[in-house]
Amino acid sequence: MPPPHVPAAMSRKVVRQSKFRHVFGQAAKAEQCYDDIRVSKATWDSSFCAVNPKFLAVVVESGGGGAILVLPLSKMGRLDKNHPLVAGHAGPVLDIDWCPHNDNILASGSEDCTAMVWQIPDHGPARHTSEPIVTLEGHSKRVGIVSWHPTARNIILTAGSDNLIIIWNVGTGEPLISMDDHPDLIYNVSWNRNGSLFCTTCKDRRLRVCDPRRREVVAERLAPHEGIRPMRAIFTRDGNIFTTGFTRMSQRELGLWDPTSFEEPIALQEMDTSNGVLLPFYDPDTNIVYLCGKGDSSIRYFEITDEPPYVHYLSTYSSKEPQRGMGFMPKRGVDVSKCEIARLYKLHERKCEPIMMTVPRKSDLFQDDLYPDTAGPEPALEPEEWLEGRDEDPILVSLREGYVPPKSRELKVAKKNVLDTRPAPRRSMSSCDGGNIAPQLLEKLLEEVHNLRATVLSQEKRICDLENKLSKFTNGTA
Repeated sequence: MPPPHVPAAMSRKVVRQSKFRHVFGQAAKAEQCYDDIRVSKATWDSSFCAVNPKFLAVVVESGGGGAILVLPLSKMGRLDKNHPLVAGHAGPVLDIDWCPHNDNILASGSEDCTAMVWQIPDHGPARHTSEPIVTLEGHSKRVGIVSWHPTARNIILTAGSDNLIIIWNVGTGEPLISMDDHPDLIYNVSWNRNGSLFCTTCKDRRLRVCDPRRREVVAERLAPHEGIRPMRAIFTRDGNIFTTGFTRMSQRELGLWDPTSFEEPIALQEMDTSNGVLLPFYDPDTNIVYLCGKGDSSIRYFEITDEPPYVHYLSTYSSKEPQRGMGFMPKRGVDVSKCEIARLYKLHERKCEPIMMTVPRKSDLFQDDLYPDTAGPEPALEPEEWLEGRDEDPILVSLREGYVPPKSRELKVAKKNVLDTRPAPRRSMSSCDGGNIAPQLLEKLLEEVHNLRATVLSQEKRICDLENKLSKFTNGTA
């Protein structure tokens, strides 16, 4: 009961009721961090970090190309300086994203104008990996954004500095849809919950909502934030768009918009004066968004609701060290026994530090209200179904018993044989050619090629067998 001198209506307004009012962040202990990681110094506004319930992936510095460090989550502590890297790109890696439907599949975009998709063994790479399972070649400039479709199997979006967006079927390695509606550099892309639309922010200061299967922009708004510095936009669970940007006076600002009526914002709040672009990480289960500015030493978090002021400030996690990047764990990777509702992985200059966001509760029982069923690893659609126009929400799983990641599943790529369509090479008539190769020499060369191919195949089989054995030992199933 409120005190008698305070009207009941007024007392309710003073403190908003929310189970997330007391969410607090706590950094992991030193021995639970990942040390001696040389985080990439690329100036691209990417998070440089991606996590899922099995792995931590970080874009790292490397000579002569781009490299990604992939570690099983359990491999904490100091890193061996000779630890294997995923290093197939010829230029710096700019963005990485784990597949939501297969925890062993990682996508990367690079300055070398390609995107690559990698299969990671359960125990992490046993040796340097330079062969992706598929290379996506279609951009003429650097690929700065890679983003998997939330519900359809093997569908991925890439965006490049050629202002082009391409949607691919990774299972065949083929481009399905190409959109060139952006006249300038694309800052970010975000799918909506069922993957029927995506929104983009662009250097031309426009926020766009695109329907990829109709290949058109269905809604746009000029300057949701009046400043000229980069913006970010993400879809919320109920179809609104949350944005971060800058005012005309270079103050950082956040906004909430209804894409069906873009004229006026649902909410617009000024925050502070700082240069770092605010990267939003959104949890659709709790409707909480975590804002991490590059170069900041704090993480601010807000709850989005349908009552004014719509975006409610909850709290700030502060530390001494600035962040170089940030990874955000999918909900199925959090520890429900500790009432953990989110986990972020903060990149320092030489290490990665997990930060747990928890809601204090006295009971040890499973907290139903904190953990509604969440998006699981099974895709709701096949690529062909999505392309034909079907939409499905994510297939949900319960976290009541905690989540155990499934064993590695191989991604099968059925690429068309490029040799079937390529014209036969013209023979060079050099001086030593003499018009014809002697039959004995030709037979000898063919036999040598055959023997070499057999050797390579047997070695590859041996490597696969050894990796499978190693995987069994590390998973305790041997």
